[in-house]
Amino acid sequence: MAIQIKNDIGGVVAGASARSFGDWLLLDTLWVSEELRGQYAGSRILKAVEKAGKSRGCKMCFLETLNFQAMPFYKKHGYEVQWVQENYPKMGCQYFMVKPL
Repeated sequence: MAIQIKNDIGGVVAGASARSFGDWLLLDTLWVSEELRGQYAGSRILKAVEKAGKSRGCKMCFLETLNFQAMPFYKKHGYEVQWVQENYPKMGCQYFMVKPL
């Protein structure tokens, strides 16, 4: 599934892609352009993706994010870190997060 927000001239300024797999919604990507950050576009997209996952019968959502990305954003929306891969890809870390839907 994919969700997009476009600007007045048709350019994509935010969006997400996800897929369902059994009881799981796998959130692959959620991106918000600088011009929309702080305006709740990411929150609206995340809620829409979760709602679509529920409609497909998903009971849990899984995602990955890096330490310089959006881990606090996902925590604010109820996601919990299940596992941290240290030294990924070299000196950072990757968070594997889940949330019941």
